[in-house]
Amino acid sequence: MFMPGLSGTAPGIIPPMSSPLRTRALCVALLACAGLPGCAPALDWRDVRPEGSALQLQFPCRPTTQRRDVPLAGARVNLALHACAAGGQTWGLAVADVVEPARVGPALTELAATAGGNVGAVAGQPLALKVPGATPNDASIRLRLQGRLPDGTAVQMHVAVFARGTLVYQATVLGDAVPDEAAQTFFASLRLPS
Repeated sequence: MFMPGLSGTAPGIIPPMSSPLRTRALCVALLACAGLPGCAPALDWRDVRPEGSALQLQFPCRPTTQRRDVPLAGARVNLALHACAAGGQTWGLAVADVVEPARVGPALTELAATAGGNVGAVAGQPLALKVPGATPNDASIRLRLQGRLPDGTAVQMHVAVFARGTLVYQATVLGDAVPDEAAQTFFASLRLPS
């Protein structure tokens, strides 16, 4: 988110996690979504309620969903990735139930660290994060990252990680340039039922 991906490791904003393969899978999935024919070329905001997420948000394109079992915070979880591409960016939401409340904080930390590591970000700029209905957690964070893809392409990424009970979320926007206004629209739309 964002992002997990498939192969290799890169330095992150936090020390790298023990299982980079699981997190690379998400990054690759997000990047692959950029080529999906069903995604609109311009931003066409729409309300979306991804199945099983309890979350409502706005995507600027119609997301598709991929699911896979991945290791996260010391357990194997089923992670759903909802993603699409529009306006030169890939937009994504990853959701997983870590089942045990004690795994929530470590899972959020791992998701944020891996996102930075996937683009080789050495530092992230913290941004305000307020998700109505989210469970307060010290590991919840939103970051603006600058980095490079494994092929050397420069990218920008905005990523937020937060939780509701044992559900953990990673919302991400990734592209060669991410307009602040579009990113703000995406992140400000995140809301969970009270």
